[in-house]
Amino acid sequence: MSFTSAETRAWLTEQDCDLDAFRTLVEQPTDLADFPYASSVERNVLVYDSDRLRKSVAAGERREVQAELVQAFAEGPGIVVLQGAFPDLSVVDRSTEVFEALIAEQRASGAGAGDHFAKPGANDRVWNALEKAALYDPEAFADYYANDILALVSTAWLGPGYQVTSQINVVHPGGAAQTVHRDYHLGFLTNEVAAGYPAHVHRLSPVLTLQGAVAHCDMPVESGPTMYLPHSQKFESGYLAWRLPEFQAYFEANYIQLPLAKGDAAFFNPALFHAAGTNRTAEVRRMANLLQVSSAFGRAMETVDREAVTNAVFPVLLRRKAEGVGEEWLDTVVAASAEGYPFPTNLDNDPPVEGLAPPSQADLVRRAVREGWDPQALRGELRAAAERRES
Repeated sequence: MSFTSAETRAWLTEQDCDLDAFRTLVEQPTDLADFPYASSVERNVLVYDSDRLRKSVAAGERREVQAELVQAFAEGPGIVVLQGAFPDLSVVDRSTEVFEALIAEQRASGAGAGDHFAKPGANDRVWNALEKAALYDPEAFADYYANDILALVSTAWLGPGYQVTSQINVVHPGGAAQTVHRDYHLGFLTNEVAAGYPAHVHRLSPVLTLQGAVAHCDMPVESGPTMYLPHSQKFESGYLAWRLPEFQAYFEANYIQLPLAKGDAAFFNPALFHAAGTNRTAEVRRMANLLQVSSAFGRAMETVDREAVTNAVFPVLLRRKAEGVGEEWLDTVVAASAEGYPFPTNLDNDPPVEGLAPPSQADLVRRAVREGWDPQALRGELRAAAERRES
């Protein structure tokens, strides 16, 4: 079922995860005739010549190009490869030098970086590479992020005001594949938590983020470029399906991989089933700049100091609990007071050690209520948690 389908239901469950329905979606072909700006279809993925896109934009066809990209991400295969996104490879190489320096500094400091869907330590991962690269070499940063193709694709899917974040991922020879998954937002939640969000939020989540990767070296298939399942973004209950064994087995039997050249980029709907592949080479250190571009509308309108609100309300929660109010009452007040979502955060200091996400402020408050913490103890823990989230 497409996430833009007219069919609606209030809630989704794992019982909605019908593998036959999923198979029907992902086994449909991608028709090049439906995408006139694309150069080819390779293994069901749309491939674009970035120079051709630039010429089309220069000819006054920006809206038409962007409309086609939206169609590709929503109703098409969910993924596009942009060949030659960075025509000047010296720009890529200079940023690679910056990224290598950041990796060396991280190693020298003894800091480790976890990974969401791979064994910690298997890769070199630099969180918040956007900020770190800008501070390390502002000129290299400016040349890199001045890229017109990145802006074209991001604006097509998200509109103006988008926010870019970046993570460097280097998979060494022998580095094992990730497990199949969907991405931020709902993709980083457990099935139990994700099922608590109504179906329309499952349809909304993919349009709040665009995932991308820029190849910083040539990536033959043997080096393990990302594994994709084209058209899988259209499965409405996919945020509950990707952890199920039968869906994981189907992915393993049917995923596709495409080689990338240095300077190429791939962008995809975050709801697409995907996973980084195994690096089976003996010599390729596969480096990609993983781009997560977020909608301007993914944030609240007002800035609220929820730490202050929570500290003010916590004594009331303790008193009312002692008086016998129910857990639902307490949870409702916590939800209105504390930040219930753990992102954005500084993943260097606040890594997802025990799951896909660190504990949220609300998780901490609920624990404090449950265990009867002293208000001063909660105050200290909230401050420490806030400091871990800071850049």
